[in-house]
Amino acid sequence: MVNALIVYGTRLGATASTSEEVAKILREEGLDVSVVNTKKEKVKDIARYDLIVVGSGIAMGKWMSEPEDFLKRFRGELAGKKVGLFVSCGSAAPTPTQKPEEVAEARKKYLDDKATQYSLRPVALGFFGGAYDYNNMPWWASMFMNAAKKDLMASGAKETRPGLYDTRDWDAIRAWARELAAKALSG
Repeated sequence: MVNALIVYGTRLGATASTSEEVAKILREEGLDVSVVNTKKEKVKDIARYDLIVVGSGIAMGKWMSEPEDFLKRFRGELAGKKVGLFVSCGSAAPTPTQKPEEVAEARKKYLDDKATQYSLRPVALGFFGGAYDYNNMPWWASMFMNAAKKDLMASGAKETRPGLYDTRDWDAIRAWARELAAKALSG
């Protein structure tokens, strides 16, 4: 049995539900999966895991501090593991005003550069949209995001419940998780 650990940090919850969906697919593919919200629980040891998936939301252009701390703490051990990294962020969801080169630059910054920073050679990198919950944002964030709401809706974001706009492509997330499982199960 291949043991997998998914650790994540989230601010508004999109990375949490993305992590749970990735875990569901990995389990369907035959992996034993543990999921840890790094804001609520600290991982003490990763020795028993064959695959480590680290996910983060992006806030103000940066990874959440808890998954970043996980990468720092286990940097040496992660070098000998199969690792997957993913982010949930607005930069991954194309909008009418966002240029493709901006999307490519965000992907490089949040994934490729992060892997290089910690000397990792990930088996998979996932760049997924996020969710914007206008009901749970601080007042200052909702003021900023209200200006972007038109672009958000024009990008095809679905209002899954009043005030919650989801830009994630769930089929792409599931396909990424299946690819990750195949790599984890291969010698």
